[in-house]
Amino acid sequence: MIYKNGLNDISSDMLKGFFVDWPNPPSPQTHLKLLKNSSKVVIALDETTNQVVGFITAISDGVLSAYIPFLEVLPEYKNKGIGKELVKRMLKELDDIYMIDLCCDDDLVPYYEKLGMIKSNGMLVRNYEMQSGTSNK
Repeated sequence: MIYKNGLNDISSDMLKGFFVDWPNPPSPQTHLKLLKNSSKVVIALDETTNQVVGFITAISDGVLSAYIPFLEVLPEYKNKGIGKELVKRMLKELDDIYMIDLCCDDDLVPYYEKLGMIKSNGMLVRNYEMQSGTSNK
C-alpha cells in the first residue's frame, strides 16, 4: 500500500467503488473534483492494481480550523488498518491547526475515540438532492 499526500498521477478512472450505499453517489469525475478542491487530501493506493482504495479529505482556513468531511475505504480493503493510517496521516498534516472537527454516525464514535478524538455535539443540514455533487438547476 502506498500513501500519498496529494493527487499527482491520480485520475478519475482510479476512483471506482466509493460512496457505497449512497442512493445518489458522485461520479468518479465529481469525486476527483472534490479531492482537488479539498485543502488537504491523503489517499491509499494499491500499487498492484493502481487503484485508489481509500481517501481522507480536510477543508481548512489554514490558521485555526479544519473539518474532515470524508474518510472512506473500499469495502474489500476494510479492517486492514488503512482508515486508521489515513486518519493518522491527516492529523499529522493538520497538527498546526487549533481545532479539527468531523461529524460521524454514533456507531463510529468509538473508532475515532481510539484515534484520540473526543465526542462533541454538532448540527447539520443535508440537501440530499445535491448528493451526487451535480446540480439539476
